[in-house]
Amino acid sequence: MSKPAILTEAELASALSQLSGWSVVNGKLHRDYRFADFIHAFGFMATAAIAIEKMNHHPEWSNVWNRVSIDLTTHDSGGITSKDLDLAFLLEGIAKRLG
Repeated sequence: MSKPAILTEAELASALSQLSGWSVVNGKLHRDYRFADFIHAFGFMATAAIAIEKMNHHPEWSNVWNRVSIDLTTHDSGGITSKDLDLAFLLEGIAKRLG
């Protein structure tokens, strides 16, 4: 199975224009979410975990009370790929539903 290609700067810029709150930090796609409280933050992570496992593309993330910090990169490819964008869009949808 071939590795996904690293996105070009133009591809990444185009995607970021559609992903509010996301940016590139230290070569990774990054977003910090804030929720009402710990239960909502943890609920976001638990809900996302099921879809993430189906994608078999796992984020680097951490949770402190009402915050979830996420970094996405495709380690096999050595950078940000379409797999990371797919996951970012999925996480955005889940966050909006759980508001």
